Amino acid sequence: MKTGLLKTFGAAALALAGVGAQATTVNWTNWQGGGWEPDASFTGTGTVRVGSMSVGVTYTNANRNGVYFYQTDGGEDYWTPRDSSSPYTSAEVKNAPSSTDIIGAWAAGWQTLTFSQAVSDIYLSFVSLNGNGYAFEQDFDILSQGCGYFTCGSVTKLPVDLGDGNIEYQLLATGGEPHGTIKLTGSFTSLSWRTLNSELWHGFTIGVGGPAPVPEPASLALVGLGLASLRITRRKPQS
Repeated sequence: MKTGLLKTFGAAALALAGVGAQATTVNWTNWQGGGWEPDASFTGTGTVRVGSMSVGVTYTNANRNGVYFYQTDGGEDYWTPRDSSSPYTSAEVKNAPSSTDIIGAWAAGWQTLTFSQAVSDIYLSFVSLNGNGYAFEQDFDILSQGCGYFTCGSVTKLPVDLGDGNIEYQLLATGGEPHGTIKLTGSFTSLSWRTLNSELWHGFTIGVGGPAPVPEPASLALVGLGLASLRITRRKPQS
């Protein structure tokens, strides 16, 4: 009996692994309005398709000089090349940023994304992160890197211990003009990170993998059974 169960679970695990190995079609943000606010911050707005829904995306940079330009409709295509040599596609990401939309960043400092509803997995593609880096409060994966619009370069990930159990995960340029894509896994309604140095300029855009997952009925039933079990074990013995 146990052998049969193990075979069943093994087959299921292999099937799931096969699904996970397929490249994801990323939904890239369509950046639209935006500008510099009276308080000297910058705000950009856009939408991203998640299934049949349109999710609002807001980008905020607290430093007025944090954004050098904001390209929302047409203009230079900094996401080239778009062929098999693209630094933005990989075994996990099927498609490069789908338009010429890009945020051209400049000064060091904090920036934040907020979503009108929870989304699953954030993909950040970057252009020419020359001698610079990004610092995140959660781990990420470097999915691809290579030669892009501004020649070639490379990046690496560096975990930095800030003390008191806090780890900062830095995406660092290690040479040349890096172009590539990273992935932050999980469910998000917002994401904050900081640019480590001022540089004129480096660009980026973001995409998502889909909506935040909703627990399946079977999973909810298991949770209910677990809670019921806790109630039973905590009952006092009858005298």
